[in-house]
Amino acid sequence: MEIINLCDNNSLVSQFMSEVRDKDVQQDRLRFRANIHRLGQIMAYEISKRLNYETVDTVTPLATAKTNVIADKLVLATILRAGLPLHEGFLSFYDKAENGFVSAYRKYDAHDPNKFDVKIEYLACPSINDKVLCIVDPMLATGLSMALAHKALLSRGTPKHVHMASIIATNQAIDFIQANIPAENLTIWACDIDQELNEHSYIVPGLGDAGDLVYGEKL
Repeated sequence: MEIINLCDNNSLVSQFMSEVRDKDVQQDRLRFRANIHRLGQIMAYEISKRLNYETVDTVTPLATAKTNVIADKLVLATILRAGLPLHEGFLSFYDKAENGFVSAYRKYDAHDPNKFDVKIEYLACPSINDKVLCIVDPMLATGLSMALAHKALLSRGTPKHVHMASIIATNQAIDFIQANIPAENLTIWACDIDQELNEHSYIVPGLGDAGDLVYGEKL
């Protein structure tokens, strides 16, 4: 398993991360969504460097040029609802990709608000056999939602490689995924990695509830 933290090197990622974390900038919901979208585009570009390519003939008005295009078949999968703007960022670059969607939510213990299970209730996905699967979710906190989404998606076949992409991950989540998902042909991408989870399993310093910041607070 390979782990890539894009904030290990200075780039526009750091600028956009500063804005999505900033509690004052977050008040502009449109800007927050736009920054998540842009981070998705950057991650899609970085992942594109790891894909397989083939050379094709491209006819210009003057001659024929040899160009390299992506040979891999891609499936972009996201965990509803917070993952949608990140997914759209990826899709704006991988416009020929197929798409998958998984619902995952925390079901809290009625007697202990700090205990919860993650429930999967919906899956819509094409075959992923011998394709490159990208699973995107803004927050990789405990790793449980990502692991369950991965398990659900595998009911649609066996991918040749899996990329898991998040805005913020934690070492705890990475350790959980490493312990529960075969590491072969798996790459985890994060724009940044934080070190702490609070008692409610939210990332600290994190950025808050990504879904609420994108779409408004839920009951």
